[in-house]
Amino acid sequence: MNELLPYCMLALIVALSWLSNSPSQAAQPADAEERMLSHDVFFTLKDSSAEAKQRLVAGCKKYLAQHSGTVWFAAGVRVEELDRPVNDLGFDVALYVVFANKAAHDAYQTAPDHLKFIEEFKDNWKEVRVFDSWLEVSAHGKTAE
Repeated sequence: MNELLPYCMLALIVALSWLSNSPSQAAQPADAEERMLSHDVFFTLKDSSAEAKQRLVAGCKKYLAQHSGTVWFAAGVRVEELDRPVNDLGFDVALYVVFANKAAHDAYQTAPDHLKFIEEFKDNWKEVRVFDSWLEVSAHGKTAE
C-alpha cells in the first residue's frame, strides 16, 4: 500500500487543482503554456547502497521541494520487491515534480538550489533519465476531449 502513496497523492493534487478551476478551464487551458508539466527523473547510482540512496532522497527534499510554481513533489527509492516483468528495475531513486506550467519548470532548471543539487550529487550518478510530460486535468478522471 505504501508504494501507491505517491500516485494517490498525485491524483489528489490533480483533483484539487481541477476543483480550484472552473470545468471549462480544467478541460481546456486558455493557453497551452499554462498546462501542468510533470518532471519525472530516475537516477541510477554508482554507489547504490541504502545510505547513498537515502542521501539522494534527502538532497532532493532539501534542494528541490520548495521551488516556486511547484504543485506537487515527491522523491523516494525504488520498491525492490516489485519485480514483475513490466517493472523497470533500472533505477535506484525517483523524483517527481509537477509544475503549474512550463514557465515554472523552465525557472526551476536554472534555479540556484537545482544547480546546487546537481553539483553536490552528480558524481554518484551512473545514469539519469528524465521524463517530462504535459498533464491533462479533467473531471472524474476522464481525459480532456
